[in-house]
Order: sequence, then structure tokens, then C-alpha cells
Amino acid sequence: MTSTYKSALQAALSAGKAILDFYKEDDYELTYKEDDTPLTSADLAANTIITEALAETGIPIISEESLEIPYAKRKNWEQCWIVDPLDGTKEFVSRNGEFTVNIALCRQGKPVLGIIYIPLSRELYFGDVDRKAAYKHTLEEGQPLPDKLFAPEHRIYAAKADPAVLRVLCSRSFRDPQTEAFIRDLQKKHEAVEIISKGSSIKFCLMAEGKADLYPRFSSIMEWDTAAGQALCEAAGLKVTTIESGEPLSYNKKELRSSGFIVGMS
Repeated sequence: MTSTYKSALQAALSAGKAILDFYKEDDYELTYKEDDTPLTSADLAANTIITEALAETGIPIISEESLEIPYAKRKNWEQCWIVDPLDGTKEFVSRNGEFTVNIALCRQGKPVLGIIYIPLSRELYFGDVDRKAAYKHTLEEGQPLPDKLFAPEHRIYAAKADPAVLRVLCSRSFRDPQTEAFIRDLQKKHEAVEIISKGSSIKFCLMAEGKADLYPRFSSIMEWDTAAGQALCEAAGLKVTTIESGEPLSYNKKELRSSGFIVGMS
């Protein structure tokens, strides 16, 4: 395991521990950004932990909770980290446990490594796109990184869709009319459609480990919300493509926002 890989994994666990400390004590400051999305002291603490850890890799970082770096500087980066230190802040505030830490390494606009950590359940997911391999570890409380990170028994795989029952993932916090229409159309084509509502990037995790068959998202979304999940899903054998063009989502664009997408089988 390279030091870069290890640094990112350890950063995710350390950030998750800090987030969980705030969550368990139910003691944090809550403010709102200009776009009316919530921001807590847990977000900021996790951001500090991750950015300080990843700075040692010498690879530049794009993070939701750091000052935006001008595109004139970013556009020449061959690789960068894309980080959401606390994905699912609404879920954190509502105390349903469905929040994650997201870290992705992107090269020339493509995610090649994705790490998603769910602090409350201590589930660690990561995918290496070059290896075409994705993994899941469920850690004991206080457990450090496992020695056998890439053991075959920890590999996860996308599901082969059942034509009779289609399991479709939707956001717990938001479902727009386009998603509703999409689901109605699916219901006409399949004997049964099971809707699974989850918060944050947990939806990518469920796709990667074969617990769901389709994840549509029609509204736009920020790059740090999808980069780690896309890498994880691609490593597990799935595609994450834009609804508009059918091309994979790309990263470190001038505007750090992506259009709607669908996650499904290759």
C-alpha cells in the first residue's frame, strides 16, 4: 500500500472519529451558508484534519469547506484530491446517522481512488479504479486501519440486476419531479420497483456492494459529492454517467458542479 493511499484512508478515519465526537455529544455550532445549506463545527473540524493530512502528499486539494481556488491555478493540475469532509450535514443535524466522509483522488479529471467512511457504523469503503477492485471493511470501535486492506474476502461487487425486482436509490432529503417521473416509467417496465431512500454518498456504497441496481440523480450536484462515490462504483464494475451526454462525470472543471447522472451496470 502506497503512503498516499494510506494517508487518505487514515485521514478519513480520523475525520470520522472527530465527527462522531460532535455527534455523540450533540454539541456543535450550526450556521448556514449563502446557499442555505447547513454548516457545523463538525464539518470544519473534519476539514482541518483531512486537509492537513493530505497536504503531506504534496497533491493539491479541493474541499467543500476550504476557500475556492481560482480555475486559472487549478486548470494545470494533473491530479488533485477532492474532499467532502462531512457529506450529509442535513442527516447529521437530523441525527439519522446517514452521513459520510468522502475523499477522492482524481487524475486529469477522472477519479482513480475513492474512499467513503460512514462514522456511525464504522463502515469503510474504498475503490481503486486502476485495479478494478472495491473493498469494504467494518471496523471495531477504536480499530486502526486493517493490515489486510486488499484481502479477497473484503472485496465487494455490483449486483447483476434482477429483471423482476429493480432496486432504485433515491435521496432521503430531496426528490424532484423528474425523479418521480423516472420512477413511474420504471414501474411500467418492471414487475416490481423497490425504492430505497438514503442520505449522503451511502447511495454509492449500496450500489458498489450490490444492494441496489440503479441510482438516478436529475438535479445538479457539486463535484465533492460524487468524486469518491464514482471511483468506488467504477472500481466495482459500474458506470456513473451524465444524463445529458452519457459520458462519465469529470472533475476539476471551471465550475465545480456536475449535471444529473445515473449509476448503473456497465
